[in-house]
Amino acid sequence: MTLATDARTARFHAMRGCPRILSGIRPVTPAERLARTAAALGESGGTPDFYGDGGPVDALQERVAGLLGTESALLFPTGTMAQQVALRCWAERTGSPAVAMHHLAHPILHESGAVTSVSGLRPVVVHRGYAQLTAADIRGLAEPVGTVFVELPLREGGFTLPSWQELTELVDAARERDAVLHLDGARLWESAPFYDRRLAEIADLFDSVYVSLYKSLGAASGACLAGPAEFVDQAAVWRHRYGGLPFQMWPVAAEGLAALDDALPLLPARVAHAKTVAAALASVPGAHVHPAQPHTHQFQIRLPYRAELLERLTLEFAAERGEWLIAGWHEPTAPGLSLAEVTVAEPALQWTEGEVADAFGEFVRRAAAEE
Repeated sequence: MTLATDARTARFHAMRGCPRILSGIRPVTPAERLARTAAALGESGGTPDFYGDGGPVDALQERVAGLLGTESALLFPTGTMAQQVALRCWAERTGSPAVAMHHLAHPILHESGAVTSVSGLRPVVVHRGYAQLTAADIRGLAEPVGTVFVELPLREGGFTLPSWQELTELVDAARERDAVLHLDGARLWESAPFYDRRLAEIADLFDSVYVSLYKSLGAASGACLAGPAEFVDQAAVWRHRYGGLPFQMWPVAAEGLAALDDALPLLPARVAHAKTVAAALASVPGAHVHPAQPHTHQFQIRLPYRAELLERLTLEFAAERGEWLIAGWHEPTAPGLSLAEVTVAEPALQWTEGEVADAFGEFVRRAAAEE
């Protein structure tokens, strides 16, 4: 076991042992996941797919396409593979390997250079600090691109979203350059409340859309790529070539269906309560929340203390008080200035603003006393 694995295991058990959780989804065991999958399949158990054809896989793909308003959708084992395939398909269709994307985009930071080393594409990186891409960014590109890659929300920017006007202007700018638009919608599910629009209205702005089944919905894994039927058929060929077509995919699909049933209706309440949690955290001296008004149910928080100290105190706080606060502290910019992501899920709904401020205030006081 690596140190990282040991830390994750300790966090898993500590979090499960807490009656109250502020940030995150309560961890579930493999047995609990299997029970949920069985319940989703019903008493008959259904029929399996064979190489992605039939059974729960068809049901999931049809449901995702319906939610996003696209002609078709395709199940992938991972979002990384889904997006590599999408960008490769568009490069074949446009004749251009150039893809415009934010310097904080997932393919730049979290895919080990796969967009170039595996797919042979060339990122045209737009630098804008933590702000979202704008129409001016696209119009200001010094070279032509075949695809514009947009991440909604931008995770590394604080799970931020552009306004609807800014988004439509960005789309118009890409169209002016004859570029297609791909949406990294891993967390699109929780973006709809910000725009007060249906998921299909947002997806309709783009030529293809990727959504995750686990990042906000809570499934164990899985992703879907959606778009025109002809594009999805092409993507299915590349999915096979990339090794993403096992003999049977029904366990991933069945859990994805269960996650859509269980989590999707609850996301608006999470998003609304995130504003309450963020205000309470920001009221604690030394804490900085970004954005001040969360755009989704996730946001960033910074504290002027060492990440190692904050991680240790999180576990100690959980053991002593039965309250899980915030984990995943790290120091991305400067030593002693730590950042973590806050995820407001169902367990957080029981916390009042005063309770959040009191508990987090005590946590920060302990950190200050030990620093």
